[in-house]
Amino acid sequence: MTPEELLAYDAKHVWHPYSSMSNPQTMLAVESAEGVYLKLTDGTRLIDGMSSWWSALHGYNHPKLNQALIDQSMKMSHVMFGGLTHEPAVTLAKKLIDLTSDNLQHVFFADSGSVGVEVSIKMALQFWQAQGKTQKTKLLTVRNGYYGDTFGAMAVCDPVNGMHGMFSNVLAEHIFAEAPATTNTEWKAELIDDFKHQICKHHKDIAAVIIEPMVQNAGGIRFYHPDYLQQVRILCDQYDVLLILDEIATGFGRTGTLFAYEQANIQADILVVGKALTGGYMTLSAVLTSKKVVEGIEADGQGVLMHGPTFMANPLACSVANASIDLLIESNWQENIQAIENQLKEELAPCRQLKCVKEVRTKGAIGVVELHESIDTVWSQPLFSERGVWLRPFGKLVYLMPPFIIKKDELSILTKAIFKVLEKVR
Repeated sequence: MTPEELLAYDAKHVWHPYSSMSNPQTMLAVESAEGVYLKLTDGTRLIDGMSSWWSALHGYNHPKLNQALIDQSMKMSHVMFGGLTHEPAVTLAKKLIDLTSDNLQHVFFADSGSVGVEVSIKMALQFWQAQGKTQKTKLLTVRNGYYGDTFGAMAVCDPVNGMHGMFSNVLAEHIFAEAPATTNTEWKAELIDDFKHQICKHHKDIAAVIIEPMVQNAGGIRFYHPDYLQQVRILCDQYDVLLILDEIATGFGRTGTLFAYEQANIQADILVVGKALTGGYMTLSAVLTSKKVVEGIEADGQGVLMHGPTFMANPLACSVANASIDLLIESNWQENIQAIENQLKEELAPCRQLKCVKEVRTKGAIGVVELHESIDTVWSQPLFSERGVWLRPFGKLVYLMPPFIIKKDELSILTKAIFKVLEKVR
């Protein structure tokens, strides 16, 4: 197909995320990608400020990651994980166990972030079922959270401001506390009061708390206090509730530490990672858990976690994940992220003078410009593309989560594009 034919067929037949088939959005056709650049079929090159939904932390077409896939494909691309195992999966499990908190000693591999959340919820429910506490079937979470698009994950997304409100009559009903205060609010003990009230009132029914540590991502890219997360851990211990941390978006350095929970100096009972796990190459997630959770699930003598995806621990995905983790750890990732944060703070600051802007905030390799009103992506997308950048705002947020390898001048092109486009907002 010619590029024109490709786009025409796409518009007529291919469903894209969160989009309408009867009124399709205009798409850009990508021919190839290299470093931080997307090359379109018409030859245009765009700097990717999104890291392909926050996953391509090393950029695109990295030779070491490419080679990991090639080498593994010459051995086996896939083998079922039921009754069989393989070196890429075992090596990846060891890397993850070594990198995370000491209590996390067991790894379950899943297909995607959403499925990883489903597995974590299933673990928590089965933990209590196996111990005869069958009333503990609820989850406690906070408003403005986002955990994925599958049904278990949707049920703990914000029921009012989230994108899944139309399914509220069929989703499991869970318990929601007020969203954590953002880091521009001075920490006070009463900021945890509503969460404390909810867990005190409902703890006999609560199997687990699930929360995104330090950053509420797709629910508004809100940064909150480590003190809040510390208090959540204390309250979970006090009321005998498991703690699930969703590090799908924040894991592997995005917030300035390898995992965001490190900033609160706590441990999870269950930890979910994904997105950047494979450097943006393949879909894979991992659910890490403690001996306490494993022994709890096995308390009824059955000892079987009821989950098993066909492509669990896919060797190609595990191999590229191993290479991506090695690449990250061997790099100067802390210095790179600190440099990105410093530059984002400096170069996004002028946006505060624009009338359409409510707030500018940064954390690690995350930069956010929040507007007073939602931005029209149909209007803004071509303007960003004309300036040589790929940005995809959502709602009131124009944000950057660039690959860690981005150069200073490339990042400047992104930040300047945001200012110049928002200047035109009326």
